[in-house]
Amino acid sequence: MRILFLTDNFPPEVNAPATRTYEHCKEWVKQGVDVTVITCFPNFPQGKVYEGYQNKRISHENIDGIKVIRVWTYIAANEGFIKRTLDYISFSFSAFFAGLFQKTDLIIATSPQFFTALAGRTLSFWKRKPWIMEVRDLWPESIKTVGAMRDNLFIRYFEMEEKWCYRRASKIITVTDSFKNNIINKGIPEKKIEVIKNGANLELYNPKQKNESLLDKLNLKGKKVLGYIGTHGMAHNLHFILDCAKQLQQSNPAFHFLLIGDGAEKNNLLRKLKTESIRNVTMLNTVSKNEVPHYLNLLDVAIINLKKSTLFTTVIPSKIFETAAMQIPILLGVDGEARSIVEKYDAGLFYEPENQKDFIEKAITLFSDDEKIQSLKKGCQKLAIDFDRKKLAGEMLDIVKNTM
Repeated sequence: MRILFLTDNFPPEVNAPATRTYEHCKEWVKQGVDVTVITCFPNFPQGKVYEGYQNKRISHENIDGIKVIRVWTYIAANEGFIKRTLDYISFSFSAFFAGLFQKTDLIIATSPQFFTALAGRTLSFWKRKPWIMEVRDLWPESIKTVGAMRDNLFIRYFEMEEKWCYRRASKIITVTDSFKNNIINKGIPEKKIEVIKNGANLELYNPKQKNESLLDKLNLKGKKVLGYIGTHGMAHNLHFILDCAKQLQQSNPAFHFLLIGDGAEKNNLLRKLKTESIRNVTMLNTVSKNEVPHYLNLLDVAIINLKKSTLFTTVIPSKIFETAAMQIPILLGVDGEARSIVEKYDAGLFYEPENQKDFIEKAITLFSDDEKIQSLKKGCQKLAIDFDRKKLAGEMLDIVKNTM
């Protein structure tokens, strides 16, 4: 069986879409599937091509048995609607033309971004092959939510294309039950939609002793470390986390915040630290996927935060699963389906998004109750076992086989 997979993000990029696609494809290759991934040259989120790569017409490489074809795109940082849209459109065209010359039995195209789905739909038509649309984000709703663009003619056009993709896809795979319900409400038959949630690679993410030399290097010894590792974008509202850190600076001097990653808001966050003299926060640039567990392991509590929005009650941040696999209690500022999972497994505490008082009270509660911390760690362990990425990759492959 041959699968052609279109994705805008792929390792060495370390965001959630890159990780999910890579780990699924790696497992499929182990099961004898011939997998080809078409992607761009790694540049997320700064819009700078990674060292060792060059943005050229096309290149081929092999990563863990996965055939990887990288194509030219107009590269832009993960900020600014127009430039990012040009980036997305250019990948859609390049991926389509590269895909025309690949032999395959089935095509998978994953969002975000949405234009990748358009390439998958068009390739399916020209190659007369079934295609699966993997929905990782409700686009274009999400760009309205973060304020990147208001409802207008372009948005309504994209919404029309979105529905056309749903109708033309042989199968739709979403990452949350809420996404599935949203698509059903748009008139798409329920039997056409499957849910494969995110998970964690339990070989990479597992409990370890804290790296004492790294704690020393970052001046974190003796601190109660709360941390966030991931994209610093508009949706993640890390300005709220800095405001909470500032409130705790005097009242709880042992608390220290560690933020690791890059994104559209990174420079604004750094300016905020300086201008408001917030000294209990350390901000680092993105680290490689293999380094993430070492930095996660420095945390006593992991923060998972999103902007307060009805749309974000439908998402389940992939950080939940990786954090749980490390058995680190979660401080969760995402309501809805994500909250249901964390509370079901007793893996963390929920605070109302953008509510400083609630955040601070829950943070203090966690650090003052050792018995509760141990209980949450056990809950994390159960959650991670149920969301083992290998198991989920197998479930998705079964869907793929039944679609052909």
